[in-house]
Amino acid sequence: MSDRRISLDRAGYGLLSRTLAECGRDEATGELRVGGRPGGAFHLRGGLVVAVESPGAPGPEALLLRSGRVSGEQWDGLLREPGAGRWPEAGLIAHGYAGAAQLRVVRVSALQDAVFAVVVGRVETVEPLAAPSGAGPVAPVAVGESPLRLLQEATRKLTALAALPCPVLPDRERPVPASGADPDDSRLPPVRRDLLTRADGRRTARDLAFLTGRGVYPVTVEVARMLAEGLLACADVPPVPVHIPPTGVLPLGREAPAEEPTARPAEEPAEEPAEEPAGKPVADEQPVRLGELVRLGAPEPPPERTVRPDRPPPPAPPAAPPRRQLPRRSPGASGITETLAAAHREASWKGFFRLRNRI
Repeated sequence: MSDRRISLDRAGYGLLSRTLAECGRDEATGELRVGGRPGGAFHLRGGLVVAVESPGAPGPEALLLRSGRVSGEQWDGLLREPGAGRWPEAGLIAHGYAGAAQLRVVRVSALQDAVFAVVVGRVETVEPLAAPSGAGPVAPVAVGESPLRLLQEATRKLTALAALPCPVLPDRERPVPASGADPDDSRLPPVRRDLLTRADGRRTARDLAFLTGRGVYPVTVEVARMLAEGLLACADVPPVPVHIPPTGVLPLGREAPAEEPTARPAEEPAEEPAEEPAGKPVADEQPVRLGELVRLGAPEPPPERTVRPDRPPPPAPPAAPPRRQLPRRSPGASGITETLAAAHREASWKGFFRLRNRI
């Protein structure tokens, strides 16, 4: 089973807390964007936080629609009414779909849950305070919250979650129903029956929160408790399979690696040849290389080239041009018919006297 320890990103938390504290002292108004996993945006007005949006937590609209309090058709009808805006609070109250106090609780719960999602994740960057982008938050609260108090509440929730027997993170564990757990058991509360029905080994606690229309923190706590009670289980993550291509086959665009030279075993020293008898010509010595004889006059065969099966064979080298024959002289072409005297004549006493008589 994977490591279930939970720790706070102290570096990111310190950066976020310092920035929010500065905004609170300056009574700043604007949008503070937090980069990370999952990250989010803090909307401030007069130094107080009026809304927090994060992809890691469902917003007020998702809490109303996914929980079944308001159907999709009812919501679409309210948005078509004049002056409804993106958060038709007046229409919800007028049609009796929700009360004012209930809507106020939904907005505050979404704000605090988004802060928890940002803190429990990883904070990488905090951009400077800027003007609100677009039309601003969908459903801001009427009375803002202190930024430092929101961070302290999120830290308290994280500490309580880590103290459970089977702590989990919103985006880490992917539970499945344990053997013997019945989602249709009427003795289970509705939230547990919903989680048993939707837990399939691919969804995290955050996914289950979006599906059931509940906050990330209460769903994560419930998943941890169900794991401790044996209603849910977390299977170990199987290792990622690695495909190794067959020998000699490489992907296109890659050359075959050169074979490393291997050490050859030492050969036994050859016996010294017997001395040749006198008068017998001694044969030329054969050169020796790496303990083996190499025949003179016979060139070594070229090393075999590895041909990849997914490429055509290399083209043959071009043929050498024919050698040009020089013209040869024909005998007697120069017209000289005299013969040259021999370079050396035999010396004798008869020749010596003939030369003396001539003189």
